[in-house]
Amino acid sequence: MTVKAILFDFGGVLVLSDGYPQRDLWEQRLGMEPGELPSRLFDSEQILSALVGQISVEEMWVGFGATLGLDAAESRKLSEDFFVGEYLNQELIAFAQSLRSRYRVAILSNAWTNARPLFTEWYHLDAVFDPLIISAEVGLAKPDPRIYHLAAERVGARPDEVVFLDDSLMNIEAAREVGFCGVHYQHNAQAIGEILRCLDGD
Repeated sequence: MTVKAILFDFGGVLVLSDGYPQRDLWEQRLGMEPGELPSRLFDSEQILSALVGQISVEEMWVGFGATLGLDAAESRKLSEDFFVGEYLNQELIAFAQSLRSRYRVAILSNAWTNARPLFTEWYHLDAVFDPLIISAEVGLAKPDPRIYHLAAERVGARPDEVVFLDDSLMNIEAAREVGFCGVHYQHNAQAIGEILRCLDGD
């Protein structure tokens, strides 16, 4: 396989967390079990609509908050607290930077309408990754096979010329179905090693 591009997921790959203390406080406040808040959000009707750009991120949080009995101000506060604790995966970003001289390096992310300013103005990821393929902007979300074909087109490659790194095994399996060399992210050393094996014949 001749590789032309490597695609990286964002959440759980390029940004990591050692814990979410504010989520824990919200769960205590709402009488939830540990881990219940993110589970309910990521399975919610609101997030599914937001991921494909049918509603804005602001509408998503207000709608999801309402399901928890929160008013608009409380929902806004929840949105501010939800990702506290995340940090950039500098080692993996440096690895991606090292690939740029030979390959197209891009982001493929299930993300909301605020993702582009977050990626560019807050994290400055556009200095390394181009293009930034964001589900809410293209109206498709992983694991829909159409978003993988679209991503391959955006980086000027056939599916069998693309390596893809994601922390969701479901997304990786779908990517492999369309021909990508899929790497399931678990930690940096494992992910970098598997990407290099995908590139080994190049």
